[in-house]
Amino acid sequence: MADHTVILVIDDKEDHATATAEALQKVGYQCLVATSGREGLKIIETGEVDIVITDLIMHDIDGLQILKTTKERLPEAEVVLITGYGTVETAVDAMQKGAATYLLKPININHLRAEVSKLVEKQGLVRNNKELHKQLDEKFGLSGIIGNSPKMQKVLNVVKQISGTTATILITGESGTGKELIAKTIHNNSPRKNYPMVVLNSAAIPENLLESELFGHEKGAFTGALYQRKGKFECAHHSTLFLDEVGDMPLSTQVKLLRVIEDGVITRIGSNESIEVDARLIAATNQDLEKLIKEGKFREDLYFRLNVVSIKLPPLRERLEDTALLIDTFLREYSHLYDKKISHISTEARKMLYKYPWPGNVRELKNCIESMVVVSTKNVLDVENIPDHILQRSSEASPSSGLVAGMTVEEAERELIKSTLSTVGGNREEAARMLGIGERTLYRKLDRYGLK
Repeated sequence: MADHTVILVIDDKEDHATATAEALQKVGYQCLVATSGREGLKIIETGEVDIVITDLIMHDIDGLQILKTTKERLPEAEVVLITGYGTVETAVDAMQKGAATYLLKPININHLRAEVSKLVEKQGLVRNNKELHKQLDEKFGLSGIIGNSPKMQKVLNVVKQISGTTATILITGESGTGKELIAKTIHNNSPRKNYPMVVLNSAAIPENLLESELFGHEKGAFTGALYQRKGKFECAHHSTLFLDEVGDMPLSTQVKLLRVIEDGVITRIGSNESIEVDARLIAATNQDLEKLIKEGKFREDLYFRLNVVSIKLPPLRERLEDTALLIDTFLREYSHLYDKKISHISTEARKMLYKYPWPGNVRELKNCIESMVVVSTKNVLDVENIPDHILQRSSEASPSSGLVAGMTVEEAERELIKSTLSTVGGNREEAARMLGIGERTLYRKLDRYGLK
């Protein structure tokens, strides 16, 4: 990483500037030297600087102006101030304005190198994080849907194809698989994105109020109707209406929903006036609608109207190769949210998380990582941070390895690699990490044992 970092040293005392630059060049950094503030600003204007080390007091342009210009031109660049004892207070004030740190004269070379190393590492993490978000945006739109597995790639390809249409969509999948997130992605990438998506959970509304929520009511339409109220369909005019848990909708409401889909008009309860609505409908359920149809609990004609385009979200246990990416993404998210400097999750903790079946899917995994971050007092999440119910079930999980007494070392190694790959859903990068070997070494062993 040092080879790609460009450091600008600014000091109007040429011997000091040169000595500082040489001390950093010896450990692999590329350094530029400016012997005046004005010369330093010209280099900063080129935009090819990662870290600026500047003296605070100079004859022409001082370090505070260097700091201000750097932050304006290169927001991601870090600035280190070099100061004498008499200007420490000013340097501290400068840190509040964006300086990374300050160093006292005379400079301790080892201290300087250590501080620069920290800044380089920090910038590397920021770049990696931005690159990850860029990749996610390119693959999944702006919603941050996470998944590189074939099943999720199939889902996301469908999302891309249908987002620009007005087709009615039915999203199915277990609880916690991200049905509402998919609906938001479709809406946010559609021509209707300038209007807010309207959400209604059919299972969360009492049956006697559901029709009012959907279609609205007039004042006095029923006891308690003290004023006129628009329903969700009207609120979703020119936008998208997301009907969650549509399988829980009573049959009487299903009939009226079918009419709205067919005619594009609604009638408020207590009114005879028809109102045209232009709302794209996305429905979702965790139930088997075809089974409900056979049981007489869901209308077949409504099912066909809703199921113009079908998206089935896989449970997490069927896309284990995404688990590592999800864990790392949630770790970054909650470390930032709770202002904790947690660098990673220990290998042992990862193994326990992989053993757990995640019946609550991605939502449960996300809640687990949040809990671990909240209770952690260290910079590494470990087994002790895993919630008890997850830890207990993971500990009880029987090992999937086919290791048996009498195997040769090579046979045992082959089975161990197979078992680890199975545990992480075929994610070779994660398998190498868990096995404690490099990816190249793993690839050689896969080839050797015919596991590719």
